Amino acid sequence: MNRTIAAFGCVVAMGVSALTLSEEPTAASRQLRAERPSTATGEWPTYGGDLANSKYSPLDQINASNFGSLRIAWRAKSPDGFLSMTLPDGTEWSADSKLIFEELSRVDPTRWRDNQPPFVQNYKVTPLMVGGTIYVNTPASVGAAYDARTGALKWVYNPKSYESGTTTMTLRWNQRGVAYWRAPSTAPGASGPEERVYWGTGDGYLIAVDAKTGRPVQEFGVNGKVDLMEGLPRAQRGTRDYLNALTYSVQSPPIVVKDMIVVPAAISSLIKTKEQIPGWMRAFDARTGKVRWTFQPIPQKGEFGADTWQDGSNEYAGKVTVWTIMSADEELGLLYLPTNTTAPDFYGAHRLGDNLFAESVVALDINTGKRVWHFQTVHHGLWDYDNPAAPNLLDITVNGTRIKALAQITKQGYVYTFDRATGRPVWDIVERPVPPSDVPGEKASPTQPMPTKPAAFEYQGATVNDLADFTPEIRAMAEQAIQGFRTGPLFTPPSIEGTIVRPGTTGGANWSGAAVDPETGLMYIPSRNAYAVSRLSPPDPKVHSNLLYMQTPGRNPQMPEGLPLFKPPYSRMTAIDMNTGDHKWMVPTGAGDRIRNNPRLKPLKLGPVGGDITLAGPLLTKTLLMYALTTGGIRGGPRLVAFDKATGKELASTDLPGSAVGTPMTYAIDGKQYIAISVQSPTPTDIPELIVLTLP
Repeated sequence: MNRTIAAFGCVVAMGVSALTLSEEPTAASRQLRAERPSTATGEWPTYGGDLANSKYSPLDQINASNFGSLRIAWRAKSPDGFLSMTLPDGTEWSADSKLIFEELSRVDPTRWRDNQPPFVQNYKVTPLMVGGTIYVNTPASVGAAYDARTGALKWVYNPKSYESGTTTMTLRWNQRGVAYWRAPSTAPGASGPEERVYWGTGDGYLIAVDAKTGRPVQEFGVNGKVDLMEGLPRAQRGTRDYLNALTYSVQSPPIVVKDMIVVPAAISSLIKTKEQIPGWMRAFDARTGKVRWTFQPIPQKGEFGADTWQDGSNEYAGKVTVWTIMSADEELGLLYLPTNTTAPDFYGAHRLGDNLFAESVVALDINTGKRVWHFQTVHHGLWDYDNPAAPNLLDITVNGTRIKALAQITKQGYVYTFDRATGRPVWDIVERPVPPSDVPGEKASPTQPMPTKPAAFEYQGATVNDLADFTPEIRAMAEQAIQGFRTGPLFTPPSIEGTIVRPGTTGGANWSGAAVDPETGLMYIPSRNAYAVSRLSPPDPKVHSNLLYMQTPGRNPQMPEGLPLFKPPYSRMTAIDMNTGDHKWMVPTGAGDRIRNNPRLKPLKLGPVGGDITLAGPLLTKTLLMYALTTGGIRGGPRLVAFDKATGKELASTDLPGSAVGTPMTYAIDGKQYIAISVQSPTPTDIPELIVLTLP
């Protein structure tokens, strides 16, 4: 098999400034817009603004000259502050969520992992705005709608998924958004369109509600929900992994393509056996919830790619799926899947081979779910290098040729770029030798695919030359700190003693993804210089595992006095011209005063070193690149920063009442532009908020 590729504006008067929208619509385009909302009309109808996941809006009322004067137009506490539970007699009790969680824990002390109730601060939603209404969901899988002008609550729907237990995976209680669908109503006598909002829950259901009322759509599935575990081999509702979390959840928004809903899945990598739940990707009819097609990311006997799973391991392996956001090109009729690592993440002696279609970009026919082309970004994954974000779709001009391109950012710091119609790489991707594994039974891939362009956007590998060298004494401390650990280049495998892996499991890049300017072809990628230690040991007999080795906790390299182990920057924003594949600029994200003010470093008067970020993503408009930082506000606190798109220079900022946890979006209504972003509360015991900013 060939490893490299297997294919098959009107202006509205504002007062402060003008707000640029699209051209005056024709009758045909008005009809189309009635069916499909768009950022061109000032809306934000999908997680990334559009199916291409651009995170771009043509709005320009908010610009460098007035960004610093933004104020809070309205704010709304997360609906997770007030919840309900089902009582033994079938009635509902509603109360402050802290009381609800305490009572649920009292009724069943084993309900949650580590006896920890839902972490409602993980309010990672990027809201949608369609037709004057904001739509969100919460860590507790609650959906809600607000008036986009005033913030008045329109409805809340609570499926009470938290009653089932802790959501799967290490980063618990994640929800990142909802999906919106609109189509002509089929109801007799109906005059307007039918509108629905969809989201997945922490306990593995797909929810459909009426977008106007929040009431479950009765004809969708069973009373407005579909059981996503139904029909999956080795999936049993209510089962737990070895840390007492659920084994199947949904963390990211579904994607609406034509009249279908395609749903991601998060499947536990903490199941103690080699037999895993398969991560089937399914398209559901938007009206009925019935399955329209199924794609199995682990090919079975007789299917293309089955030979990349040795010794019949494809019959029991699992977890290969999409847990993050997806993208699509409806004109080409293609849906793009950024798949993850198979399980367990760090040991694969029981699944030898390249393991297609794990850690791949897979293009499916939207109508049938059939594979059209794919590219595997990591062979036989051992590093948890899931493709963490939706591929960005953009049109670029390379050497005079116009290309409908797809760019996949990765945890390992690469951008893989393809013709999105054919899967052909835009620039060569070369198989390069990487270190072998010496863990008993393991056979790491001898090569890994590495793009020749663009250059990596983040540090890769962990060697002595990468260690902090602010002074000779600090370099000596760093060299001492890594003693007893294995170090090496990118793709150095996990080991018994513990391998320092850089980028680590959180990247590099992560779920919030990159933003793309369709006018210039510039791609903006936030990333972090983080590392992890990947250590293996035989499982404890008490675990009753049939795996020879499992990931195990242990010590990490310890630098004295809170000093960093590696060279800066510790986070950055990189702009890449995707027409040439060249880096245009890179800037550290944040001054990094926590590091710079270390007593050993302060006398050095270092420049910005970064590190002042969360995992939230960027937002692009016609005028600005926006990104949230955790420091630098008037009182030293969090802020939303506007950067010059051409140079990366910081232009202005506005303070936020808490650290951003969701990626911002922007919308316009009644001739006024707004920016919405979810933020944590100042204290861990308070409730996070949705903050909406606008000009005075």
